[in-house]
Amino acid sequence: MRRRIIIVTAVHAPSAPFLAEAYTSLCAQELPGGWDWHWVIQEDGMSSDVAPQVPADERVTFRQGRAGGPGVARTMALAHADGAYVKVLDADDQLPPGALARDLAALEENPDIGWATSRALDLLPDGSTVGFEGDPANGPIERGAVLAHWKANSYRAQVHPATLFVRRDLLLALGGWMALPASEDTGLLLAMNAVSRGWFSSEVGLRYRKWPGQATSQTAHTDTAERDTRMAVVEARARALGHFPWRYPAGSD
Repeated sequence: MRRRIIIVTAVHAPSAPFLAEAYTSLCAQELPGGWDWHWVIQEDGMSSDVAPQVPADERVTFRQGRAGGPGVARTMALAHADGAYVKVLDADDQLPPGALARDLAALEENPDIGWATSRALDLLPDGSTVGFEGDPANGPIERGAVLAHWKANSYRAQVHPATLFVRRDLLLALGGWMALPASEDTGLLLAMNAVSRGWFSSEVGLRYRKWPGQATSQTAHTDTAERDTRMAVVEARARALGHFPWRYPAGSD
């Protein structure tokens, strides 16, 4: 497998203007010798609004497809994931300097770890950032710990799924992101932790933009009936995976 990190970004027309800032943050990343990145931008839909916002860079691939939500777009992007690792970067978010190198080091140095996450800061419209209390300790996250915390804290995980860095083979084995209208990234996070240990970096690895057009700010996202249904499916999948003997890497406890 190529020594390459695939940056996967789902985008739709309202978030396309933020791609330039995401690209700037990606270009500021420094990787160890012999490693590079490939940014795969997948439009959730087939508009004429996104392509003009895509950076002209040979390291960037842009594709379009039928609208199905960000999880579908990210999973479709995996067709172009020609590297050992996959990093999520939403179109409206930014990577602080050093984020990719820290994620890479965590998994390269710990072959029994399947995925990594990091501290996130909310990026507010005025440019300021806000952090949160309660992050886990820097280091490994034991298998099943995310589900336990999520269940005990009103469906809030102790790590942010938008900061995900994952081994490509583990991501593919789990089928990519869940087929849900929202919470598809939380569903993947819990599924990964059901079969694999993870890692948390206490250094900031993502600036998570808060703005009126983001999907999580829409009324439908907080509809109680739909939310309860999503959470039920997310939990059931994680528990089912936890009951099977398959673990990552193969042969681990």
